[in-house]
Amino acid sequence: MSEHPGQAVRQRCMQPLGLNVTQAAGLLGVSRKTLSMILNGKAGITPEMAVRLALVFNTRAENWLYRQADYDLAQISRDQIQAQIRSLT
Repeated sequence: MSEHPGQAVRQRCMQPLGLNVTQAAGLLGVSRKTLSMILNGKAGITPEMAVRLALVFNTRAENWLYRQADYDLAQISRDQIQAQIRSLT
């Protein structure tokens, strides 16, 4: 299963720099609560947050959005959706 992108923010961006949630939130220009929700998998990375992460941690916004999309798709049960719809072909 795909990991929530918040885990990558914590493990690959914050921890190597020794940043806590309050410090990272300040750098990102968001509330501690907003960042905490992302880190704990309770909220996703929006395009705006992806840009903020890219600017602060010298990454690419697109990569954060790809991670979020991969995670979101992994959470969807393909079988459950297929049981609810009928293909045209």
